[in-house]
Amino acid sequence: MNELTLIYDPLEEQTVHEKIIPAFRSHHINSVAYHTSKKHLTENTRFVTYLSDELLAELVALAMGKNCTIGMLPHPFMREARQGYGVAANLLQAIEDIETAEKSSKADMLLCNGRPVFNKVVIGDSMSMMSGSVAKSSFMSAFEKIKRVFTRSQTYVPQAFTITADGKAPIKTAALGIIAVLHGKSNLLSRQLLKDSYINDGRMHSLILAPKSITQLLKFYVKSVFDQNKGSKLPSFIGHIKSKKIVIESPEPIDYAQDNNLMSARGIELHVLEDAFHIIPGRHLDVATQAGDPTEVFKVSKLPKGEAYLQEIVAKPLSWVYHASTEEFRDLFITLRENARATSPFLTLMVLSTLLATLGLFSNSSPVIIGAMILAPLMAPIISMSMGVLRQDKKLVSGSAKTIGLGLLLSYLAAILLTLITPLQTMNGEIIARIRPNLLDLGVAIFSGVAGAYAHARKEIAKTLAGVAIAVALVPPLSVSGIGIGWGDWNVFSGALLLFTTNLAGIILAGSCTFMLLGFSPFHLAKKGLLISLLVVILVSVPLGLGFLTMVRESNVMRSLSNYKVEDITVREVSVIRGGNPMLLNVRLVSDKPINNADLVKVKRAITSKLGRNVQLEITVSMKR
Repeated sequence: MNELTLIYDPLEEQTVHEKIIPAFRSHHINSVAYHTSKKHLTENTRFVTYLSDELLAELVALAMGKNCTIGMLPHPFMREARQGYGVAANLLQAIEDIETAEKSSKADMLLCNGRPVFNKVVIGDSMSMMSGSVAKSSFMSAFEKIKRVFTRSQTYVPQAFTITADGKAPIKTAALGIIAVLHGKSNLLSRQLLKDSYINDGRMHSLILAPKSITQLLKFYVKSVFDQNKGSKLPSFIGHIKSKKIVIESPEPIDYAQDNNLMSARGIELHVLEDAFHIIPGRHLDVATQAGDPTEVFKVSKLPKGEAYLQEIVAKPLSWVYHASTEEFRDLFITLRENARATSPFLTLMVLSTLLATLGLFSNSSPVIIGAMILAPLMAPIISMSMGVLRQDKKLVSGSAKTIGLGLLLSYLAAILLTLITPLQTMNGEIIARIRPNLLDLGVAIFSGVAGAYAHARKEIAKTLAGVAIAVALVPPLSVSGIGIGWGDWNVFSGALLLFTTNLAGIILAGSCTFMLLGFSPFHLAKKGLLISLLVVILVSVPLGLGFLTMVRESNVMRSLSNYKVEDITVREVSVIRGGNPMLLNVRLVSDKPINNADLVKVKRAITSKLGRNVQLEITVSMKR
């Protein structure tokens, strides 16, 4: 019978003699109390422990480098080592694993400031954010974390860190927390999450949790419920470093938990001691050996960077909306400043698109007007103005305003000139649609502004498509307004100008809000510009609201009179020509008998009674035969 040394906690001596020693069938157990165990830790010693995490850490520190072989039994206070080394929670199962083990495996040891780490080192609020979401997603775990975000959002405060990995240049970043583990083969994190993870590859894993907004965190929690490939990859806001050594420093003291023991330090040095000892693996530990040389990972590209950006987010509660760093929107700002300039191509296309739209309006042709939309370049300076308003950039606002103003002036002149030389002065459907604006038109402008800002913020989206949407909201009313001046018709001019002004303000406001939600400015900087834009939109929306109510009333009139019967006469194709009192309606009356003047009087009286207001009728009569 093989002999095996059992080093045990003196406080558990009764359990050792009554339960543990009798459970060993194929080994003769030589039991040694912990306080007398040092003399037994010689080279090539093989022993089993029944110790708490604290005592086991002291013992392992003495045994490292002596080619010892260690088996572990689940002491009531050995929670971290049990999880880190996959030891069965059931005492008899753990003994069975030791007795049936064919061979031991080499095991590395993660050291944190020189102290052994069995399971994990947690800096900040990392585990409360990630456990149950990355490792094991479920609806309830996601719900609990979403609830915690709303109730404890003020406690999510990024801390500044300087992280130096073995053989890499230091990186300065800010994170809510960091998790360091030796391997991902235990139940701490998903085995899929930490691929290429081994207990004896000489490398450790550091996960840097750095969400840039509360919204990003919530999006991850919600997605974790529905994701079919749970745990298959890290979320975008987590950096991953796999290396032999890593040093973490911070201007402020770093509060961390090493195997659930709370500690604090100015700096933390984590490094891996290769082949520290041999382990008799527990049933829950995968001890596969890596093929080939160990690989290293340095995925930190998505971490917050930049001195100015870090100063903005460090030591402050995590913002609800993501704020992009200067580096992230440098290219966009260069583009927007170029777009704010009044170039010859811009002015030329403005004149051509207005001329084309004006001809389309005169000919009552929607395809021609759509062609003018495609040609119009209005989106560029308007989106530049949206960003200028958002970030209170006076130079960008003034440049955009001058470009828009010059473009409008030339467009007005082109529309007026074309109107004066065109021998037409007839109102058609396309023109009427632009002189009776309502809130639906403002909705078109708002969604066009959102599309334009989003297209500029995302390089992969074709900006031309969003430009067409913006032109739809602006070029036709601009052309109709010019037609009104050419005709000398105040109602046409003022109605179209009101629509144009409202849509312009709506696009700027919507674009600014979209840029803010995409992280291009904090709210405190954007507040003034947004409030001014909102005020303008509200002021010019009042008449649009009245117009919308009028449209609703007219729609109700047409619906109530459609197929309305007055004896054997049916009312069809009702349209409102003019509101007011009396209301002027155009109706078609259908009957299988001739309709005389008395019938017309009867129909008018019936319609007046049904609507409860005076009406005038323009009547078309149709006979059924």
